[in-house]
Parts: sequence; structure tokens; C-alpha cells
Amino acid sequence: MNLRIHLTAVLTLLAASAFAASPEPKLLIPDFDALTEKAAEAVTITLDPALLSMAAKFLDPNNPEDAAAREVLTGLQGIYVKSYTFESDFVYPKAEVERIRKQLTAPGWSRLVEVRSKKEQANVDIYIALDGNKARGLAIIATEPREFTIVNIVGSVDLDKLHKLEGKFGVPKLELDSSKAAPAQK
Repeated sequence: MNLRIHLTAVLTLLAASAFAASPEPKLLIPDFDALTEKAAEAVTITLDPALLSMAAKFLDPNNPEDAAAREVLTGLQGIYVKSYTFESDFVYPKAEVERIRKQLTAPGWSRLVEVRSKKEQANVDIYIALDGNKARGLAIIATEPREFTIVNIVGSVDLDKLHKLEGKFGVPKLELDSSKAAPAQK
């Protein structure tokens, strides 16, 4: 009996540690409702699994771009976007944005891209949530003095195909497709 209790305790601890090592791909993003009144432009996109399925139906399977985007959507569980533009500098609560960025320091999240511009006071961070070798989520936080955007993509993320969502469903154009990059100037 004692051995069974110890074995159960060990298995419970192993399961808990495996679960803890897996990052939560869905970020806790504040609603920022108070900012809507202050913003010159406010965009909120919330596509949960049911809405993603419905949105995929609006994509034309005969259009190669739409078909590719539809393929990417099949592995996703959600796309969440908050984007605000203001007429004056730093109207948004920088501390709230930093709290979101802090979630991305949890084990399992890895930074893919970090851009800092002191001159333009702009920051862009792109993170990926990994569970072993599988991408389970992606987060983009972009801030400038008069705007900020937070994108959280939850689900199986194929980085090779992700660029097919650029410009769709609130995902910003990031020039992720290296084959479309402009040729180098001489």
C-alpha cells in the first residue's frame, strides 16, 4: 500500500512537471476598453475555434492565397489582436503592455525577433511558444509612441506557412516570407 502511494505521488509530480513545462500559448490580454474612447483607431479581433472555422469558409478555395491561408487555419485554436492608434504620444498604459511582455518570459516561450529603435521609440518582439519541437503559439508585441499592437496566435503554428496569414485576420504584414524579400541594393 505504501509503495502504491509513493508511486502515485511520483507519477503525479512527473505529470505536473510535464504540464508546467508546456507554456500557455494564450496570453492574458487586458480588454483595454477605456482606450477605445481615447484612440483615433481601435481594432479588436477575437477568433476562437468556432469563429476560425467560420472564417475559413469565407476564404475562396480556388484562390491560391486563400487556400494557403485556409490550410494554416486548420491547426489554429485562436487569433487574438488588439491594436490602437492615438493622436498623441504614449496615451496607452505602457505598464499593461509590459505585463503582457512579462508573460512571454515564462518557460517554453522563446523570442524569435527583437527590434529596438531609440530614435523612433519603437519596439517589436516576436515570441514562439514551444512544446518540445512543436510550436503551440506565437505572440507579437509592437509599440511606438502613438500606437501599439498585440497579436496572439494560439495553436499549431507552422513558421514556414505563417506568412500566408500576413494581412489577414488582423495579422500584420511582417515580410516573413524570405522569397518575397526585396533584392539587396548595390
